[in-house]
Amino acid sequence: MLRTFCLVITLLMSVFSASAYSDEFETLVQQLPHKNLRNITPVLTQIAEQDNEQVRFVLTEALNGDLYYLKSNKQVVSIRKTSSGDYTATQIIGGQVLQNQSKSDMKKIKTSNSIRSEIRGLLAQIDLTHKNKNVRLGAVKQILDDPSDDSINLIKARLTQEEDADVVELIETAIAVNQLKNADDETKLATVEQLKQSLEPAVRNAMVAQINRLNEIDASELSATQKQLKNELNKAIESIKQQRSVYEFIENLFFGLSLGSVLLLAAIGLAITFGVMGVINMAHGEMIMLGAYTTYVIQQMFPQWIDYSLFIAIPAAFLVSGFVGILIERGVIRFLKGRPLETLLATFGISLILQQLVRSVFSPLNRTVAAPEWMSGSWQINPIFSITFNRLYIVIFALTVFFALLAFMKRSSLGLHVRAVAQNREMARALSVRSDRVDAITFGLGSGIAGIAGVVLSQLTNVGPNLGQSYIIDSFLVVVFGGVGNLWGTLVAAMSLGTINKFLEPVTGSVLATIIVLVGLVLFIQKRPKGLFPQKGRAAE
Repeated sequence: MLRTFCLVITLLMSVFSASAYSDEFETLVQQLPHKNLRNITPVLTQIAEQDNEQVRFVLTEALNGDLYYLKSNKQVVSIRKTSSGDYTATQIIGGQVLQNQSKSDMKKIKTSNSIRSEIRGLLAQIDLTHKNKNVRLGAVKQILDDPSDDSINLIKARLTQEEDADVVELIETAIAVNQLKNADDETKLATVEQLKQSLEPAVRNAMVAQINRLNEIDASELSATQKQLKNELNKAIESIKQQRSVYEFIENLFFGLSLGSVLLLAAIGLAITFGVMGVINMAHGEMIMLGAYTTYVIQQMFPQWIDYSLFIAIPAAFLVSGFVGILIERGVIRFLKGRPLETLLATFGISLILQQLVRSVFSPLNRTVAAPEWMSGSWQINPIFSITFNRLYIVIFALTVFFALLAFMKRSSLGLHVRAVAQNREMARALSVRSDRVDAITFGLGSGIAGIAGVVLSQLTNVGPNLGQSYIIDSFLVVVFGGVGNLWGTLVAAMSLGTINKFLEPVTGSVLATIIVLVGLVLFIQKRPKGLFPQKGRAAE
């Protein structure tokens, strides 16, 4: 009974305490309209000390100049300008939204440069004690980019309380950068040794500034310490430059592999159909487009399941594009076997029909597909190198699809039939392989994988009727470069072309890079017309 009574008393005290904090916060906010530039700073400081979730919002609005009060009742509001030229005002106390407010009905809570500097310090202090590590890191980075005596003292005080190693390291870097700017030459010399492995942009900028300062002094007037400092600064900058070049190489390689993964998904289905049937399918890009639109439709049907929509869209896009592919094969291509030029023209006509059908159903406007939360953001490896999650997942997914298809072709009876028809159609038919059935399933399988590629592309670009046309030429290049009908050749060709393109773009530009790759492929095919991995078998010729 006594324990229950104590528990009730504790709960009541916590409720009254929270209420007291809330009342004090509201009282302080309501004082803002009555303060001028000389005496508003103490009120803002007291607001920053309150345990209220709106504290940071109020200080940020004051810093940005968006904090006003209504002349009629002195209510403090945050304002946003509407497209019509009026203002929407949100009351800080109560949260009531007031529409179509005229600016003449409100008055700004004024701040000055010194007050704004004080607010930045208060915000930094709030963020430095935040429970989220990333918030604390962000606060220290802001100080690192623009350190002041007050902010440095602030992080020095925080250093003794901080427990996270990454935050501690960044605080020590910020303190060292401040020393590099303001300390004596002996201290700067020791600081350079501490900072020479740091990849923070602010560190390099501070070192360059010190080099420029020393360059302004005549060489004959430099002291021994200054000469040594200049030498060490040059060494440190060169070391940082080398480290940056390594990570820039890795970043280009990663982006090249991510582009190669997209090309792999777009081309792998074409490699199967081209290798088995010898069909130049100009409607392959539209299978990609159908997969992308399937993703869009699923998100429109289930908006509450955005985080899971891709798991529904992948099999759905495979079935939709695969079904359309089977219809094309059964309705058109089966009647044009052995006539590649007529097949090319027929599938080109089908691609135009599918594009127009999509325009009629969804309109010609591009559609945006939302990215799930788990695909957003990036993995920050160091200050200059990060890996975006969406591209990382795309690389993993593309390789998963590739190896799943490879296992299917190697392990299943249907895969055996597909390989048999690809190597020698007449012999396979003589051994009771139903080549017509294999053709239909193969075309459906290739189209279905193209639909999966459309799901992936919907996460990288807008979905529109011309989406597939951007990748059909690249898909054919990958197939020809790798070797017709060879899955390993398709993998190597896609990753190679994607990587080469990404390394050329920073030097030559995207258009010239594409031209160089295309010319290189033409020259390569002159030497090896069957590609990197030519098809094997008696009928390969």
